[in-house]
Amino acid sequence: MVVALRRRQNKNLRDLSRPEVFSQWFLRSTIFGCCWCLRTSSLLNQAEELKKRMAEIKADTTHHQLTVPDPEISAQNLPKPKRVASLDIFRGLTVALMILVDDAGGEWPMIGHAPWNGCNLADFVMPFFLFIVGMAIALALKRIPSRPMAIRKVIFRTLKLLFWGLLLQGGFSHAPDKLTYGVDMKKIRWCGILQRIALAYLVVALVEIFSTDARGKDPVSSWFSVFKLYYWHWLVAASVLIVYLAVIYGTYVPDWKFTVLNSNSTVEMTVACGMSGKLDPPCNAVGYIDRLVLGLNHMYQHPAWKRSKACTDNSPYEGPFRSGAPSWCYAPFEPEGVLSSVSSILSTIIGLHFGHVLVHFEGHPARLKHWSLMGFALLILGITLHFTDAIPLNKQLYTFSYVCVTSGAAALVFSAFYVMVDIWGLRYPFLPLEWIGMNAMFVYVMAAEGILAGFINGWYYDDPHNTLVYWIQKHIFIEVWDSKRVGILLYVLFAEILFWGIVAGILHRLGIYWKL
Repeated sequence: MVVALRRRQNKNLRDLSRPEVFSQWFLRSTIFGCCWCLRTSSLLNQAEELKKRMAEIKADTTHHQLTVPDPEISAQNLPKPKRVASLDIFRGLTVALMILVDDAGGEWPMIGHAPWNGCNLADFVMPFFLFIVGMAIALALKRIPSRPMAIRKVIFRTLKLLFWGLLLQGGFSHAPDKLTYGVDMKKIRWCGILQRIALAYLVVALVEIFSTDARGKDPVSSWFSVFKLYYWHWLVAASVLIVYLAVIYGTYVPDWKFTVLNSNSTVEMTVACGMSGKLDPPCNAVGYIDRLVLGLNHMYQHPAWKRSKACTDNSPYEGPFRSGAPSWCYAPFEPEGVLSSVSSILSTIIGLHFGHVLVHFEGHPARLKHWSLMGFALLILGITLHFTDAIPLNKQLYTFSYVCVTSGAAALVFSAFYVMVDIWGLRYPFLPLEWIGMNAMFVYVMAAEGILAGFINGWYYDDPHNTLVYWIQKHIFIEVWDSKRVGILLYVLFAEILFWGIVAGILHRLGIYWKL
């Protein structure tokens, strides 16, 4: 076999010595070589084009690497980018603050809602939520490919927020203190936290959808470019502010009456007003509009002003009304009412602007410079308006100075988290807050609204107050520290906030989220 192969090779060499055979071989080799070179060149060109395309995609990804929306709005079939950890932590902090002020505010009134003018820790919770909603809108809607899809998602989510708001704060749920449920429709409370968030979310999200196509544009080139790019948002904000100020200062508030139900009889009380432009508890336009639109029976029956010095000698604690307390102390007031909810749209628009900065500004220094300057400017403006007696800080009325102070504080708190978490990488100390922020609706319903505590209280021994929740409060916290105030505070911090942080962490590991 080897001999035959060598004979064939010798024959081929002898054939190549013939001119006509050699010319045919050379021609074939040349054609093959040219084809191979052309094919190689084509592959190299394709590789170069692919390399350029990958570089463009990488640059675009680097620019938007932190643009993570609230996952509840995004479509299931859309790609899920990396979350903004600082925004989740800020959301988790806000939920934790709500639990703290709701459950410990009775023993620590300095962290509860201010009776009227002023701004305590509890008064920052609602504006922080609205600020976060605005940022989530800027980050989330940019990912939805079509306008009709975005509108459907916004409307559907608004309806779900309204449903849960009415169910949890309309009076149907009596958790955690009472083991009953149900509400008289003649006395249902129409307004609440989730209802206000639903209104602000609906208005601002629709403005974002209809007013601009700038979400896909290149990064802005100057500090004021982002304002110019979204000028429609600021026109809406200016319109909201003008309408609010015109109504609250220009509406005439007449005298009004209400009925107080005593154990044996009903007493009709009269509040004398007959004026306009007042921002005091009895004669402000916010309460007047709510009485007209909602009705006294559908308003909040335990307003914070009942802890004011005009109403009780125990102020700022709750207590019996003092002798000679004015009649309005007995009246209801809606802190999440119609006109004040219109003003709350401003907090969401400011949050929307900060989300736009995150989307369009390249680099951490540019973002932080814009956020910090605007945050300090809002804070200074609001404090100046309050202490010059121009416009007082008031959560119940949602005044413009209150918008400025709380939005400025939200800007600075978020900027601090952004530096610590997204720049310095200090993420682990804030993991419980991040987990709560990633499952905020679940923790809000189960903890802040007391649904789990109400369920546990339903399993009592001999007496409805002899439950596991009360036993833990009394024997592990209050008696150990020999102080009800300290015991309740530690119970809320560890048995509620830290507990729900761990539960939210377990749900995160399992990939379970409550999405609206």
